[in-house]
Amino acid sequence: MSFPEIHAFLGCRTPDAWVQAALADQEVMLIDHKNCEFKAASTALSLMAKYNTRIDLINAMSRLAREELVHHEQVLRIMKRRKIDLRPVSAARYASGLRAIVRNHEPYKLTDTLVVGAFIEARSCERFEALLPHLDEELAKFYGGLLNSEARHFQNYLKLAYQYGTEQDVSETIERVRLVEQHLIESPDTEFRFHSGVPSA
Repeated sequence: MSFPEIHAFLGCRTPDAWVQAALADQEVMLIDHKNCEFKAASTALSLMAKYNTRIDLINAMSRLAREELVHHEQVLRIMKRRKIDLRPVSAARYASGLRAIVRNHEPYKLTDTLVVGAFIEARSCERFEALLPHLDEELAKFYGGLLNSEARHFQNYLKLAYQYGTEQDVSETIERVRLVEQHLIESPDTEFRFHSGVPSA
């Protein structure tokens, strides 16, 4: 299974060192993955509340929030079967690093937020794909099932960005976010997380 559209969108592929770190610490990988699904649902709900006159955005985010919460529950079930206890895990610098470059005035804030959402979903899809050949049967089946969902979420975010922004501004925003996203993925990171960079230890 391949996702050329996502590979072309992202500035880089996941480094092998991250894949090895994930395989070595699958407990943290699952806990942080669960947290990411919850945050994705929360982001969708926040967008619905903030932009409550944009019907296409509301419908898309409502569907996305429901789907992300189902994924959240699925990760919880896998954790329960594997006797992985819930515990606090700090957030990666990834999402905050991307949010830091979102412009704070409209309509550009919405454009940037949607483009950032597209990058997060694209990276999630690419990471599931990178992990897939190395996972046990249960996790491989689950992550393989998530690939198409994340790819669809990526497409939905991008479609909304072009719908509510100008083509030129969206294209320029993609280029700007791509450079920051690539840096976050390829630079050293002190802690392993689902969206962390290259392990420094």
